Amino acid sequence: MSKSVRVRFAPSPTGYPHVGNIRTALFNWLFARHSGGTFIVRIEDTDVARRVEGALEAILDGLRWLGLDWDEGPEVGGDYGPYFQSQRLELYREAAQRLVAQGDAYYCYCSPQRLEEMRKEQARRKQPPGYDRRCRNLSAAERAQKEAEGITPVVRFKTPLEGQTKFNDLIWGEVVVENSTIDDFVLLKSDGYPTYHLANVVDDHLMEISHVLRAEEWLPSVPRHKLLYQALGYEMPLLAHLPMILGPDRTKLSKRHGAVSITEYQEQGYLPEAMVNFLALLGWSLDDKTEIISREELVRNFSLERVSKTAAIFNSEKLSWMNGVYIRSLSLEDFTQRALPFLERGLPPEVERPLSIDYVRRIMPLIQERARTLAEVPELAEFFFTTELEYDASLLIGKGMTQESTIEALKSAQQRLSELERFDEEPLEAVLRSLAEELGLKTGQLFGVLRVAVTGRTAAPPLFQTMAVLGREKCLSRIKAALEKLAPKLC
Repeated sequence: MSKSVRVRFAPSPTGYPHVGNIRTALFNWLFARHSGGTFIVRIEDTDVARRVEGALEAILDGLRWLGLDWDEGPEVGGDYGPYFQSQRLELYREAAQRLVAQGDAYYCYCSPQRLEEMRKEQARRKQPPGYDRRCRNLSAAERAQKEAEGITPVVRFKTPLEGQTKFNDLIWGEVVVENSTIDDFVLLKSDGYPTYHLANVVDDHLMEISHVLRAEEWLPSVPRHKLLYQALGYEMPLLAHLPMILGPDRTKLSKRHGAVSITEYQEQGYLPEAMVNFLALLGWSLDDKTEIISREELVRNFSLERVSKTAAIFNSEKLSWMNGVYIRSLSLEDFTQRALPFLERGLPPEVERPLSIDYVRRIMPLIQERARTLAEVPELAEFFFTTELEYDASLLIGKGMTQESTIEALKSAQQRLSELERFDEEPLEAVLRSLAEELGLKTGQLFGVLRVAVTGRTAAPPLFQTMAVLGREKCLSRIKAALEKLAPKLC
C-alpha cells in the first residue's frame, strides 16, 4: 500500500447526488487536502439496470459547484484508471476466477426462481436470510451437467463456516463478527458484472487506496470485504465509517425533512461555501461551539478523531440561517453577480429584460440583510421592478389613523416630495419627519402609510433608501395610485 493518503469518492450513477453522498465526498476531500494526499473520484457504474440518465453529470457538477476538485478520475485521468468500473470488467473476472481456482469461491447455478422460493421459506420459518450453499460442494460431474444445460452461473465466495472475522474501524473501534452469520455472497453476476463487494475490494487495492471513508450503512459489509482481502492476498485499507444523517425527528433522512439532491440546493439559491460549512458539521466538529467555519479552516483542522459516532441531525432551518450569514458576508458586487441570474429567472415576465446591472446594484444593499437564499431575492426585490402594485387598500390605514387622515397624509407627502430638490435619502428623511410633526402624526404612522404606498408591503427595506432607489417619478406615481385606491372619486 502506498504510504501517502489516497482516498476515493465512489458514487453510483443510479440517482442524483443527495446530502449523504456529498457529505461522504466532502469528508474524503477534506481528509485528502488536510493530509496533502490524493482525492480520487471513481464511478461505480456496474448496476446497469438502475442507471439514471443525467445522474453522472449531476454528481460531477455537484462536486464542481462545491469546489471539491479531484486529483484523479473522470475528465482528469490519472495513473490508476480507468475510473469507470464498467471499463474494468476484465479485472474483476480475473479476480473471481483466481478465487475459484484457489478454492475460495465457487460457481452457483441456482435460478432466480429457486432463490426466491428459498427466501420465502426462510421467512416462513423465521430464519435469517442467506444462501443455503446448495452449489458449494458440487462435484465436477454435477457442474458439467449444469454447464451442459446452458446455465450461466454466478460466482459465490466460500465463506468460512466457523471462526470470527475481526476488523478495526477508526471511528467505531474493534468489531468482531461470527463467520457463521455471513452467507456465501455473490462476487460475479451471471452477466459478467461484479457485485459491489468484489469490485470495491479489487479497485481499492489496485488504486492503492489508503483509507476508506464511507457511510455507516456499509459497516455490516466489512467482514465480507475483510475475507475477500485475505483470500486475494491484499492489504486492507484503513476504514472509517461516517455516522448516519437523520432528520430532526431522528428518523431516516428523507425529502420531507428538506433533504433534496445537491442540484436542487444550488437551484434554491444556497451558496456553495455555506453548503460545505453545513455538511462538514454533519458528524464532525471543530469544537463545541463554532458554527461558521471557512473552507480553509476546515482543511486546516479536519481530522477523523473529531468525527462522531452519534448520528448527525439534518436541520434545514439551520442551513437557511447559515446561508443567510454567508450571504451577508458577500461583497456588494459578489452578491449582485450571484443574485442576477435568480432575478432574471424569478421576476414576473412583464419586467423588461435584460435587467439594468446598475439599477440592480442599487437595490442589492437593501435586500442583502433580509435574504436567506438567492432564490428569495426576486420576491424581496419585485416591487422595485414592477409597474403596478397589488395590495389591499386597508393596509394603507395604519394604527390610530382613519381613511381621511391617511388621504391627507398621502396628499401632503405627494406635494412635499414633488417639490424636493434632491430625491436622496437624507433630504427625504428630513422632509418626511418634519411633515409627520406638522400633521400631528407619529413618524411610524406616516412612514407606514408611505411604505405600503410605494412598496405594496407592510414590511420592506428601510423607507428612505427604498424611495431614493425607486426615484421621484415612481414614488409619486405609486402615491397617486394609493390615493385612487382610498378615494377614487377625489382623484
